[in-house]
Amino acid sequence: VLQKWVNREISNFDYLIQLNTMAGRTYNDLAQYPVFPWILRDYTSEELDLNNPEVFRDLSKPIGVVNEKNAKAVKEKYNFEDPLGIIDKFHYGTHYSNAAGVMHYLIRVEPFTTLHIQLQSGRFDCADRQFHSIPATWQALMDNPNDVKELIPEFFYFPEFLENQNGFNLGQLQISKEVVNDVVLPKWAHSPEDFIYKHRKALESEYVSAHLHEWIDLIFGYKQRGPAAVEALNVFY
Repeated sequence: VLQKWVNREISNFDYLIQLNTMAGRTYNDLAQYPVFPWILRDYTSEELDLNNPEVFRDLSKPIGVVNEKNAKAVKEKYNFEDPLGIIDKFHYGTHYSNAAGVMHYLIRVEPFTTLHIQLQSGRFDCADRQFHSIPATWQALMDNPNDVKELIPEFFYFPEFLENQNGFNLGQLQISKEVVNDVVLPKWAHSPEDFIYKHRKALESEYVSAHLHEWIDLIFGYKQRGPAAVEALNVFY
């Protein structure tokens, strides 16, 4: 598979799906759901220019420190000594992929809606904590080193999860009073289908093809554990 990918006989998308499968990740287990990277950082421009390296996320860094400002807080957390010596050191107390995160993204689609409601003791979570906007989700990642969710494969092929086709009452945001309905898209996307098309195009772009291995090292490769993980600010609780 690696050789096929290097020879460009399979796409970046296919290679990531294969890697996830070999790593034991599966659509049948929310706790081991396939994980995909955030690949862009421009969610505000009117047009998305895939020839400009500036629009892409730095794939060599864990999502928690893509914003340099967060690195200091992350290092401080790692240097905190557990007085009882029970807890190993870590940079992040949460994970880049977990069941709640999958339900967070897929809240508008069954059976994830029902699973989310069960998780929240029989009701929808408060609207401000829900997945309501792609630009706002990215901004929250940049502002908060404790939020380290990567993406799920659906962001590259499944426009329906961005629409509230079932008409669920997801509440309204506290400050703007905006009703949470379809997911708010980046300015450069004119519809959920357009977002998926451009996002998938970005995944297969030259920039991502040249740097994807750096992210793979963090998630599936040698920077998961040990000294390389410490150096990369990539140690999870």
